[in-house]
Amino acid sequence: MAEIRYYSEEGLQKLKDELHSLIVNDRPAAAAAIAEARDKGDLSENAEYDAAKEAQGLLEARISKLQDLVANARILDESKVDTSKVLLLSRITIKNVKNNMKQSYLIVPESEANLKECKISVTSPFAQAFLGRKAGDIVEVVVPAGKMNYEILSVER
Repeated sequence: MAEIRYYSEEGLQKLKDELHSLIVNDRPAAAAAIAEARDKGDLSENAEYDAAKEAQGLLEARISKLQDLVANARILDESKVDTSKVLLLSRITIKNVKNNMKQSYLIVPESEANLKECKISVTSPFAQAFLGRKAGDIVEVVVPAGKMNYEILSVER
């Protein structure tokens, strides 16, 4: 049984766009590459044919995975989410208690994580430490450098 995963509208649309591109653009290109390699002669010693078939197999596996993800995806209804505590799609502003450095992060589904955009995966140990907490809470987080304490300054949607 496939696992249901929650996405923002933007995240689900990115999945759908990637799936569409793979089916419309990449699948025909893979078939053309196989046909071109097949036209070059003996298939038993044709490395180009083998590579094209392998690439097609990987492409079909990715298409299948994305089809499953899209079929089992649910959009998170933000209007029904408790905004008083840290949950999926919360934007949190935190302060390092030791050096007073402030940071803001958006907690997103795993597939939407992007540290450059300050989007951290809900499944990451860092985000997990904040889940269910409220503004004003001091949270101890285990990071590679050791244990660090952060104060949650705000929780927003």
